[in-house]
Amino acid sequence: MMNSDRNKYRSKIISATTCIIVILFASCHSLHKNVQTSTSPIVKEVTDVLRKHIMKEAEWAMTQEPETVTAHSSPRSAGGKHDFFSEGDYWWPNPASADSPYIQKDGITNPDNFVAHRLAMIRLSRIVGALASAYKISGDNKYVLQSMKHCKAWFVNKETLMNPNLLYAQAIKGRFTGRGIGIIDTIQLMEVVQGLLAMEASTEMDRNALAGIKNWFGEYITWLMTHKYGKDEMNAENNHGTCWVMQVASFAKFTGNKQVMDFCSSRYKTVLLPNQMDKDGSFSRELKRTKPYGYSIFNLDAMTTICQILSTPQDNLYTSTTADGKSVKKGIEYLHPYVANKSKWPLKPDVMYWSEWPVAQPFLVFGANAYNNSQWLQTWKKLEHDPKVDEVIRNLPVRNPLIWF
Repeated sequence: MMNSDRNKYRSKIISATTCIIVILFASCHSLHKNVQTSTSPIVKEVTDVLRKHIMKEAEWAMTQEPETVTAHSSPRSAGGKHDFFSEGDYWWPNPASADSPYIQKDGITNPDNFVAHRLAMIRLSRIVGALASAYKISGDNKYVLQSMKHCKAWFVNKETLMNPNLLYAQAIKGRFTGRGIGIIDTIQLMEVVQGLLAMEASTEMDRNALAGIKNWFGEYITWLMTHKYGKDEMNAENNHGTCWVMQVASFAKFTGNKQVMDFCSSRYKTVLLPNQMDKDGSFSRELKRTKPYGYSIFNLDAMTTICQILSTPQDNLYTSTTADGKSVKKGIEYLHPYVANKSKWPLKPDVMYWSEWPVAQPFLVFGANAYNNSQWLQTWKKLEHDPKVDEVIRNLPVRNPLIWF
């Protein structure tokens, strides 16, 4: 072959190769565009609503240093410096004697109880939730690095980590050093693990640290499922049983424990939904409390979040319905009118925090997306997205819905 012929041949090969590369690039670009535009319009609208708030929260979170349970202690705790400690909210000193066991005032929070560990955990949830949300919007790896600094302090570093149990949560002076009911305090860790899932693919993710964090949550799942406190909470017939399933499902998804996820899915369908919800969509056990409005919202938030965590194309909990017609959709249909207009609420006002509810409840935004219901989304958009009251925040573990889609 002459040099001129070889050059012509090479030129044709280069041209053909270039065409193939261009076609492949165009195809990939088209595929990427299709993936991007396949996002639910509701999710896009949620992003638009929250964008400014998310970036402001993330800016704050970038300035924060880790603060774990080892930074605070209480002389009333029976545990050590690595043990989470909290006290029963509705338990007060007995006026008859300062040394007597505490007495209960249902629905009335004792402001002198130890809450430093709880607030530190809520702070961690706020930080990671904001940073993960900002990462989803911007793709900036600085948010991943800052999140991992906090998570390593809580779950990996031996000097500052929290022990993976809740042996000393919601203690009552003179009665109990800890109770199973205290397990509800760690619902605040759900947005931590969900945030890590949202950032897991980042090139700046510390894989060794992430493995250590997953190991911590694996140990915590084992404790939740085997210790008496965990079993007691799992079998609770009200919002506590719901929140046990919700957080165990969240931690199991993070650790890739399909067996536990399947267990939680089954428990939602066979225990929570049929036994807690009435045929009209209400929760009679919550309505009997001194704060029926707040507890009804809280329990519905938890059930809807379970559906959000565990639903798959093969097993969509949003479409799960009992033989007598109970479903999470029925629950939203029952409660939505009272959230959209609280003056319609048929029962007495809650004994505390009546005016602080509702806020931008996750059941509204998750339900709007699952059932393509614009009315529920409009209600969610009008409500407060940045609550400041500690009691509201404590009962609102999902504050960054963007990371859950």
